Formats: sequence, structure tokens, C-alpha cells
Amino acid sequence: MESSVSRRKFLRLSSLAGAGLALGFYFPAAAKAATIINGTDAAALGVELNSWIFIDPSGKVTLMCHRAEMGQGVYQSLAQIIAEELEVNLDEVNIQFAKGDKKYGNQVTGGSSTVSGSYKNLLKLGATAREMLIAAAAAKWSVPASECYAEGGKVIHKPTGNKYHYGELAEAASKLEAPKEVKLKPVSEYKLVRKPLPRQDLKMKTNGTAVFGLDFEVPGMLYAQVERSPRWHGVVKSFNEAEVLQVPGVKKVVKVKMSVHDKYREGLAVVADNLWSAMKGRKALKVVWDDSGFEHVNSADILKRQEEALKTKQGISAKKQGDPDAVLAKATKKLDLIYQTPYQAHAAMEPLNCVAHYHGDKIEIWGPIQAPDWVQDHISKQMNVPREKVIVNMTFLGGGFGRKAFTDYPHEAVLISKEIGAPVQVVWSREDDMTQGPFRPGVSYRCEAALTNGAIDAVRIKMAGQDLSNWMRPDKKSANWGTTEGFADPYFKTIQNISFTDIPFETPIPPLWWRSVYASTNGFAYESFMDELALAAGKDPMAFRRQYLDDERMHKLIDKLVEVSGWNTRKKKGGYGVAIVESFGSTVGQVVKVSKPAGGKLKVDKVWAVIDCGWYVNPDTIRAQVEGAIVMALGAATQHAMTFKDGKAELTNFHNYPVTRISETPPIEVHIMDNDANAGGVGEPGLPPLAPALANAIFDLTGKRIRKLPINLATV
Repeated sequence: MESSVSRRKFLRLSSLAGAGLALGFYFPAAAKAATIINGTDAAALGVELNSWIFIDPSGKVTLMCHRAEMGQGVYQSLAQIIAEELEVNLDEVNIQFAKGDKKYGNQVTGGSSTVSGSYKNLLKLGATAREMLIAAAAAKWSVPASECYAEGGKVIHKPTGNKYHYGELAEAASKLEAPKEVKLKPVSEYKLVRKPLPRQDLKMKTNGTAVFGLDFEVPGMLYAQVERSPRWHGVVKSFNEAEVLQVPGVKKVVKVKMSVHDKYREGLAVVADNLWSAMKGRKALKVVWDDSGFEHVNSADILKRQEEALKTKQGISAKKQGDPDAVLAKATKKLDLIYQTPYQAHAAMEPLNCVAHYHGDKIEIWGPIQAPDWVQDHISKQMNVPREKVIVNMTFLGGGFGRKAFTDYPHEAVLISKEIGAPVQVVWSREDDMTQGPFRPGVSYRCEAALTNGAIDAVRIKMAGQDLSNWMRPDKKSANWGTTEGFADPYFKTIQNISFTDIPFETPIPPLWWRSVYASTNGFAYESFMDELALAAGKDPMAFRRQYLDDERMHKLIDKLVEVSGWNTRKKKGGYGVAIVESFGSTVGQVVKVSKPAGGKLKVDKVWAVIDCGWYVNPDTIRAQVEGAIVMALGAATQHAMTFKDGKAELTNFHNYPVTRISETPPIEVHIMDNDANAGGVGEPGLPPLAPALANAIFDLTGKRIRKLPINLATV
């Protein structure tokens, strides 16, 4: 990462007239929206400016990224948005990560929300800076601002061709009041947005200059490896401390209790002056654990309990319209089916790690962190330190998928630093990362429907799986918020009688959001069920969806999906399957084509994907995200599933929890719908449709219906 402007200097300069133009947002307590102000105004108001744009006298432009970059492209996307209206070339700007700070608003990188949640404000911010620079230039020339325009980091006077670069105008612009209203460009005039520009972080990631969590060091830093109970609620009874301290380089062995949801996980941290010694010391540990007082779960038992709960328990209503119970009670043609999805590990290429330094009156944290503001809140409460004294610095992430938005591993690092009185880097092994969780919960579904003359009369769905927010709701009386996630909104308008019910289900296994959260499991059940409804109704699966997804944007997406996949020209039993899932403000439709050579295993021949995400930034980034989501979804659908035996995770590394290889990846064709609707998410919506589309394709080819994941392609 470039760091030509330090944050301290950034904020100091932003409060000094004449030092440059600093522009950011001010959130007055009673205001409904943010106000754009410059550094001079911030100083007058007595507030610390959350500078998003800084232009120094040399003309150097620094743009801030307030969210985590874990491969999804926000490092460039946010800058690309600002640069579009600011009229600067993207390869001439400096991008920096913001620290965790409530002045930046929500900094949680999750829910595919970064662009969709900030693009309108950032466009306005860039346009505001541009107009202030134009006004400053017009004043210098004593000409009307209407005779001036901005381009390539300069303001140009149309009649004369005279130019000022932004650095020459920064001082004067910094003294101007930000205009209340600015005119934004129409999409047709974009020069950067919607263009496939190469990402700024790629060079750093290929030449080794990008700083990931494992790369970060501070003076005097020690290293720690932590041995945790293989069963999540186990506690230490005894261990061989004296023997471990004999390992060269090992300094200390300390007991640590990090918070995981509403409980604490106990472990033993082996602290050493280098990572290798910490690893050797940990291997020398001999720990006796007390694993009593909680259930030692088995995967097979979990599935059976979920099935039984779906059949016997009433549950909590999540959404209901009409009277599906009455319709189903009288129906003569019904479907009543069970779908099941497994637990999943996050398995990011970069295992968890974190550097922490407990100073007593303040705490500093560095690492691959998806949610710096959540970490600030959590550490402040756990360590009884004021929030503003918890300083969270983001590095690049080697994948996150939701795991690195959790607060347990920074908390553990802070506890160890406090205990040893020094900064420490805690590094999780691949086995730690895989087996300790938290995990995407496995979920079972009971899907019922009534049909008359090829039309749906009622749908009733029950869901049994761990609630990701249960630990935050002690009363546990409200339904799981994710029960309807992934079920496209137009279905609620075209199906008169629908109910969704959450069947509360708990195990000792710690659950956590996983890429696309519940849409990843719901999508499989709901879109597999929609295919079975189409078959029962005697309708083509694509036409059946068109009938019930009665919406203009949906119809355009379906038209595109039909066109690119050749759906209407496919042969009978040709091995084609479709699924359409709406999640995180976007809709993705996918068609999967499969075949099965004589005597061979089933092969995924191709995947066509069409995404409607509304307003978007970089088409190459979107295609990369959808492709990556499909590859991850293919692994989850056909290869990996976390299983448990006697209360322990059974799968420990990529040898038994395989990721999809290049040789196993089919050709993927991604198409983006072009419209000016509000921006939706991109990083997650590409994942949910793959599993149901694949299962539906397998049925089309073989007549075998898959209702439980993962799918063994060798035995289908």
C-alpha cells in the first residue's frame, strides 16, 4: 500500500487553510443525511473530518477506502466512483485504507453492501470537489464558472484554453464552502465508471508490496500459537507448562478466553520470539480438556433432529400471506419434500491472523479485518477501554467470506498482548481455521405446495437450522431473519398463499454468516422446489419461473438467460438446469449444462450467468466476482461439507476438504444487465443459484432428483 500521506498528516492538513483541499462527510446528530464539508469548515465546527478526498499543492490526489479489500475489488471501486465525478485519472491517484472510525459510518464489509450503500454519496462527493476546484479557478481568472470545465486533474477555461492543475487550486478551493447541490453526470457521459479498468491493487499483489495481515510487523513483536479445545466448549484441566517452556524461543504459556457469540472459548497461547518456535512449543503441549456439560454432536444426528423438527414442531412465523394452511388441507394435488444442506467452513486461502498491542490506556490492532467498527465496539466492551482508544488498522485480506468480520480473533490477540505486556501476532494454522469454526450452519427445509390445473395455489416452507442472530436475542421469540432470504420478491406478488416458518434449532456448534449467508442454503431448497413444482404443473422450468416472476426486470433477465444459453433450442434430456435467486439487492439467473460420458462420471459442461445488479462500477470486477462465486458454489455443491463426530470437526485441511481445481472448473459465461436502477450487491449474489441449477440439470439429464448436498458427481 502506498502511504505518501499519513492519516495524522491527512487530518492535520485537512484543518489548515492553504495546505490543500480535504473533503469529507459530517454527520450532525439530528440530521437524516451526511453533509459534505471541507477541512476548513470542519475546524470551524470543532469536528474531526473523515477525509475521503485530499488534494495537496503538488496536485497529488489521495482517495480513501473505508471498507476491507479481500479480493472483491472495493479498493478500486470506491476510488473509481469518486474519480469519475472528480475528473481525475485513476492511475494518478493514491488509495489508502481508512482506520476504523465511526466518522466513516458503517465500515462492515459484508452483505455485498459497499458500493450499493455508498455510491450515491461518493458520486456527489467527487462532483462537489470538482465544482469547488472549478469555482476556485474561475475566481483566479475572474471569469464565470460556466466557462470552465474539469478534465484529467485540471480545470480548463473554454474560451482561452488556459489551465490550472488541481494542486494549484487546492489552497483556494479549501477556503470555499461546499455547494449544497451539484449536478451529476448521466451514465452516457461516464469515462471511468462502467469501464473495465485494470485494478490498482493487482500490481501490488503480484510484486509483493501489498501488505496482508501476515506481512505486518511492529517493533518488539512476539508471536503466538493457540491450542484450543477440539470441542468448542471444552476447558483446560491441566497441561505440561514446564516442558513447553524448555522449547528454544518460547517465552510464556498463557491461558486465554476469547468471546465467541455469548460464550467464551478457552485456549492455551504459546508465546515465542518467532513463529516457528511458537509452533514447536504448541506441538509440545499436552493438554487435558474437560469436555463435560455439553452435547457432543454428530452430523447424522443433526440431520435426523432437523427432519423430526420439521415434521413435529410448529415454529415461529417469519412471513405469511393468505391462508396456505387451509388451502393445503383441502388440496388434492400436493408436494411435500425435504431438502438438506450441510455445514461449511470458510476456508479462505489466508488463515486467520491478527497483530495486537495492549497499551493499557489504548489498544492497537492490525490485520485482515472485515468489520473494524464491530471490532472497536467489541474490544471496547470486553476490555473496558473507550471506543476511540481502540485503533483498528485494516490490511489486505486473502479472502474473508464473512469469517473475518467476526470479532473473536482480534479479541484473543488483545488478551494475549495484555497478558505478556508486548505486541503480539497470533497466527492460526490451517487446521485451526478449518476446525474451530464458526461455520455456515447446515439447514433442512420442508417445502409443501398445492397445485390446481398447473397453477400454484399455496406454498408452505419450514426451515430448521441454527439462527445466526440467536445469541443476540436472549428471548429467542422472534423468527430467524434469514428464513425468506433468496426467495425472489415477485413470487410474493404472484402466489396468493405463502407461509415461511422458522423452526428454532440449536447445537453447540458455533454458527456464522458465510458468503451469501442464508441465500446459499435457501437458494438450493427454494429453487429446487420451484423446479419440482414446474414438473408437477407440466410446465417448462424457465417458462414456469417467468409466469411467477412477473416483473419487467425479471423478464428481461430471463430473456437474456434464454438467449445466451440456447435454452429454447436444447434437446430433451439435454442436461440443462436453471435457477434464479434474488439476494442482496441483485438478481442472478444461471443455467448449468451437464453431461455423462459412457462409463464416466457426470461432468459440468458450462455455466451461463446473468446478473442484474442495477447501477454498477466495473464490469470486469463483476464478472470476476460472479465467476469466483460460481467456483466456490461448485465446491460447496459437489465436494466439501463440514462433518462432525463426537463433538469434533472431522475435516482438517484441503486434503479432505477440497477446493475446486482449475481442471474441475467449467467454462463460465457472465452477462450483466444494463440499467440505471439502484445498485445492488455483487460479491455474494452469484453463489446461490449454482447448486439448484446443477441439481435441476442432473434431473433433466438422468431423471434423478437431488435433494441433499453435496452431490457426488462420480455416483450420480
